[in-house]
Amino acid sequence: MDDRLIISMTQCFFIAFGVIVGGTIIGSIGSYVTGEAPLTAMFRIAKGLRIWAIVAAIGGTFDAISNFEKGIFDGSTFDLFKQVMIIVAAMGGVKAALLLFEWLLGEEVT
Repeated sequence: MDDRLIISMTQCFFIAFGVIVGGTIIGSIGSYVTGEAPLTAMFRIAKGLRIWAIVAAIGGTFDAISNFEKGIFDGSTFDLFKQVMIIVAAMGGVKAALLLFEWLLGEEVT
């Protein structure tokens, strides 16, 4: 396996993790300022940021689509495999962040 693939997967994992953690914490501060319950807002914000964290981690949707196209139509199966693995790594970062909030807050984020 290419070393650059491992590097890209690691970066995507932590970008997605950071989007969820940072967005949820900063968003809950905003909820506190406006008088809402910050812990309840954390669950809502974390749930809403899931797809955006994956999109931010893979660098936008058009690059992913073009890599899928290159993998399918040009016969470059490694590019297709690489893109799938990057998306899986981003999903892992999102799941790890959600598990962190479940552990800290004691409730399940659904």
